[in-house]
Amino acid sequence: MDLILWRHAEAEDLEETDEGGGADLSRRLTAKGERQASRMAAWLDRQLPEGVKVYCSPAVRTEQTVIALGRKYKARDELLPDATVDDLLALAQWPHGRQPVLVVGHQPTLGRTIARLLGLREAECSVRKGSVWWLRQRERHGQWQTVILTVQTPELL
Repeated sequence: MDLILWRHAEAEDLEETDEGGGADLSRRLTAKGERQASRMAAWLDRQLPEGVKVYCSPAVRTEQTVIALGRKYKARDELLPDATVDDLLALAQWPHGRQPVLVVGHQPTLGRTIARLLGLREAECSVRKGSVWWLRQRERHGQWQTVILTVQTPELL
């Protein structure tokens, strides 16, 4: 099974929101964030396999990021900024899902998910804004492994 984790692109600070510092979920992408989302979406669109399920947090910045991809998606509360690794993995049906899953979400949840799946000593992995980590679950010599297929940042596209 493939699990593709995409952190939302650069977003405005809380002070810059229409509410003047109130609602984290209403933070919008900056002009730079829109360019990041567009670059990554173009790359992903060429790479994603058929039948990929696409989920995102209902935060404005994640929906703006995934909209750049131009594919159907579902906004899910399990991916809100305070989501847990278990919430994300259950939604994706990792590692036993039959279809690849793309999740557009937030730090620190994405970094914690990567750290857990790769067995890192640190409890969290840093994930840059707008970047993608593509992981695959495979069986090798009777053991299940998580491998990194690619890590991509919009700046390198």
